[in-house]
Amino acid sequence: MAEDNPDRTDPRRDAHDSGAGIPAGLLVALIVALLALPGIGARYHLSGDFSVIHCLFILFFSLNLLICYWEMCLFFRWDRVRERAEYWSRRQRETGRSSAVEFLTSRVPLRQALSPTVWADSWAAYSPIDSSYTDRSTLGFTVDIGNGFVTPVPTLLLYAAYSVGFLPPVVAGILGVALFWQWAYVSSLYWVSFFVAGRHAHVSRRELYIYVGAVNAVWVLFGVFGLYVSVRLILDGNYGVLGF
Repeated sequence: MAEDNPDRTDPRRDAHDSGAGIPAGLLVALIVALLALPGIGARYHLSGDFSVIHCLFILFFSLNLLICYWEMCLFFRWDRVRERAEYWSRRQRETGRSSAVEFLTSRVPLRQALSPTVWADSWAAYSPIDSSYTDRSTLGFTVDIGNGFVTPVPTLLLYAAYSVGFLPPVVAGILGVALFWQWAYVSSLYWVSFFVAGRHAHVSRRELYIYVGAVNAVWVLFGVFGLYVSVRLILDGNYGVLGF
């Protein structure tokens, strides 16, 4: 009976049984949009316009804040992640369907939208691609929980600074250099560790390109672009690079 308990809280099973909830992937998009709305709205209220660069960074900051929450769930609910990883690995072998896709298309009841149990399961669903998250001694586990606990405050500071300019541009630039550099460097290092450990040999090419390549590329590309913006803030002494 102990092995069956984790499956009873599987959002996919709950949704199929009750017909309630929305797909986890859509829920992620809605949460990010809700987090981004105050920053984009504040910018429009103050300046009366939209900046593509500003909107992109606000969306990225909002996504990182959500991922930080997931990473905290990884730390505090690691026992569940390790337990559920066995379920998702078995499920993928039985269905031949990517566990990551199945999790993102599973339905989550709205009352569980911020449930640590639900979002800890996202790491378990990813574990057939990268087993790092079931092992606390790995680089992947360490850098992700580090991001989860260290970057929320500076992310919020840059979110507010980019939206309403409450920090001197030079200060925002210095903070940005530190934050964006670590995102670009650590995400690149994760790629290296994934291949050096030989984990790429156990996943399909599609999973490799999408979940390892493209997903982490977001943090690398925004890290590099953010470095450029941060240097411009320091050198220019104003927020002109962000359109105001």
